[in-house]
Amino acid sequence: MNILFIHQNFPGQFKFLAPALAQQGHKVVAMTMRKTEAKEWQGVQLVTYTASRGSTANVHPWLSDFETKTIRGEACFQAALKLKEAGFTPDVIIAHPGWGESLFIKEVWPRAKLGMYCEFFYQLQGADVGFDPEFTNHDPTDACRLRLKNLNNLLHFEVADAGISPTHWQASTFAEPFRSKISVVHDGIDTEAVAPNPRIKLTLNQNLTLTKQDEVITFVNRNLEPYRGYHVFMRALPEILKRRPQARVLIVGGDDVSYGSRPTLQQHGGQTWKEVFGREVRPQISDEDWGRVLFLGKVPYKHFVSLLQLSTVHVYLTYPFVLSWSLLEAMSAGCAIVASNTQPLHEAITHNETGKLVDFFDPKALAQEVCDLLDKPQERQNLGANARTFAQRNYDLNTVCLPKQIQWVADLAVLRSSPSSN
Repeated sequence: MNILFIHQNFPGQFKFLAPALAQQGHKVVAMTMRKTEAKEWQGVQLVTYTASRGSTANVHPWLSDFETKTIRGEACFQAALKLKEAGFTPDVIIAHPGWGESLFIKEVWPRAKLGMYCEFFYQLQGADVGFDPEFTNHDPTDACRLRLKNLNNLLHFEVADAGISPTHWQASTFAEPFRSKISVVHDGIDTEAVAPNPRIKLTLNQNLTLTKQDEVITFVNRNLEPYRGYHVFMRALPEILKRRPQARVLIVGGDDVSYGSRPTLQQHGGQTWKEVFGREVRPQISDEDWGRVLFLGKVPYKHFVSLLQLSTVHVYLTYPFVLSWSLLEAMSAGCAIVASNTQPLHEAITHNETGKLVDFFDPKALAQEVCDLLDKPQERQNLGANARTFAQRNYDLNTVCLPKQIQWVADLAVLRSSPSSN
């Protein structure tokens, strides 16, 4: 087949699927706005494009998001026309529609089957919006803005032939009748590469070497922000550090935001959430204890895996939102996990079996659970072993997820996609 992928920052969620299809002998092309000089990646032909205009000044704020998506969709449309003129006609198009690029792709290739990566459908209630009262502004216009924010999803529903979603909860945010077109298959975790390593040794800042004999608490976000519970974790730190005088706390994540809004100096007292909550808890922590907290920023993937292998207790918190790969990778690495008792976690963490669940808003309970686990090596071992077994059985890339993804593409090509019970 001729298969086209569309993703603003390719490969993104398709980093395993696209090369696997190319290896099977399909002609695979990817359209992306990611800047690269490369023309090919792991057998996938790359087609890059850029927007020809920027957003309109003073556009209605409810429409600004959709205007941006329309601009990107137009850029992808124009690049697709050139690709068609060059002789390429896809049988199947697989798109992440989140940034609007694939809005008009069926206008170029109306006969192609379009599969949509269904990451999240915005909800006014029951998901991330309004979940955290500390950061809820109770603006009545939010409902209007959110309806328009879903325009991109709704317009894709009209042209998409099927969908694929990484978790059942994320799929459940989509409404019928499109929900019935969504198959649930995770992107996949390479559980052979992300595995326990009892001999792990890691040197940080060129002067601190840690092994599994050390007490290490890990916390990982793409960016340190409330959506991923950074504020709750920081508020639990004073108690954890007080009770665990030998513990090292390793925090991974950038200073920007991935999902929520940025803080302001006027309203929050800082320009990054790292700064805001660091300032909040710092008076409760001695200089000596604060020296055991290491902010590592964004780290290369191989170092990230090493951190998980090193972890004594791993903490993962999230709003009801997209489930992070890092949680499943921590399970694959055999981590003893303390996680928030929020809906996305319920598919992966069963309390006292594959991890511990605590109330998202309760830093005292979080500190208590972390400290209790640090005192119980056998329980940590049991939880970590169970977590790894669960990851292998349900999220392994090569034996579970990738075969299902490839079958989904094959079904899409002949319009046999159907709701999945996977």
